[in-house]
Amino acid sequence: MLEVEINRKSYPDRGGQVHIALSGLSFRARRGELVCIVGPSGCGKSTLLNVVGGLDHDVDGGVTMGGVVPEHSIGFMFQEPRLMPWLTVLDNVMLVAGHTADDRRRARELLTAMELGDVLHAYPGSLSGGMQRRVALARAFVIDPVLLLMDEPFVSLDAPTANRLRNMLITLWQRCNTTVLFVTHDLREALSLGDRVCFLSGAPGQLVLDLPVKLPRPRSADDPAVLALQSELLQEHPELLAGLASGKDTGENDNA
Repeated sequence: MLEVEINRKSYPDRGGQVHIALSGLSFRARRGELVCIVGPSGCGKSTLLNVVGGLDHDVDGGVTMGGVVPEHSIGFMFQEPRLMPWLTVLDNVMLVAGHTADDRRRARELLTAMELGDVLHAYPGSLSGGMQRRVALARAFVIDPVLLLMDEPFVSLDAPTANRLRNMLITLWQRCNTTVLFVTHDLREALSLGDRVCFLSGAPGQLVLDLPVKLPRPRSADDPAVLALQSELLQEHPELLAGLASGKDTGENDNA
């Protein structure tokens, strides 16, 4: 069980004033649960992931997993792939995987599952944006993470490529039983992926709605049930959801 209790997270802004990013935010996630975090820009979604992932310790509160502070087996996937341009596809994944023959075998298997078996020795600069995201997804799962933190990992991709990556994510997540926190500004993406969707208020970010998504899997962002639930939420909570993306294709047409 992941338990997050943040009483207050603040930092000085450029003018020297104290900016409160998160306040009174508390939630839990079961092992193997996929929880989507949505909210308006600037509400502290990325800050929340940094705190949960141990990248930011300057916070009044704490994060535990199974009763202890999580320190190992945490995977990350960010808005940008963050691949090392001087390393091959395989070596980028091996960077976090370890150094044994079994580690290398697992890295190859994951990349093959990502349909990247033919470019193991290529460099990131020769890959499309969608292919780079697939490398990043393989890298996130190669350590078999107990907890995976994803910060808008499919933003800027065209709809077909994003859907392909979402399907790959779900396949790996179900196989590994990983707890996932998935930040997105796209409500349809959240409803199609999540077991639950946690809605944050504007800054300072607070949890204002914790919604179980009871729609059967598999599901996609274009499923009628997802569209119906989105419409229902927009009608019931217009102020809460103001400014969230509707899920229309705004991608940059990166190839898969």
